[in-house]
Amino acid sequence: MSKVEEPAARRPIAARSSSWAIGLSKYLVRTGVTANGISVLSVFFAAAGGALTGFGNQHPVAWIAAAACVQMRLVCNLLDGMVAIEGGKKTPSGPLYNEFPDRIADSLLLVPVGYATGLPWLGWLCALLAALTAYIRVFGGSLGLPQDFSGIMAKQRRMAALTVGLVAQTIETVVFGTVWSLGVTLAAITAGSLVTCITRTISLTGSLEDRQ
Repeated sequence: MSKVEEPAARRPIAARSSSWAIGLSKYLVRTGVTANGISVLSVFFAAAGGALTGFGNQHPVAWIAAAACVQMRLVCNLLDGMVAIEGGKKTPSGPLYNEFPDRIADSLLLVPVGYATGLPWLGWLCALLAALTAYIRVFGGSLGLPQDFSGIMAKQRRMAALTVGLVAQTIETVVFGTVWSLGVTLAAITAGSLVTCITRTISLTGSLEDRQ
């Protein structure tokens, strides 16, 4: 694939320049896999991860498998953009597939954590705030401003925190049989998402004021 100019509304991801991602995206382009299909696949990985988290009977294998599903969701998020942009397979509906599956995937992964830790309300709140971070970003873009991907709990950081929490929970389950690690993780993601919403809103307000 030839080097292409980065779209203004594209999330900066360091792994995009890695050899494995470039090689895999080239392979997917050759096989005819669509970027939109990869976006939809990310929802299936999120659904599997959520099911393992919420209905895996708190088994260590379920926790670690859920962590793997979180990472596979991120791999799909990486490859769909590479297939679309570098692979030249953009479609008119691409922006829709780029956003909607992500919002569904966040909820499918975060809400079950609340039920697994006995805090369903916190899981729902976390999912709401995660969606709100994206809403603020996209809303800024709709006003003609560069989309703001910053924040202490942007999507990649949310998923990184969840992965670490699930791995820690695997160890805790084996050693103690409790679910404190996942509960602390959920609280941290919720608080971080709230802070991200606030900082993005402040940044958006400043950008709008400066434009006048």
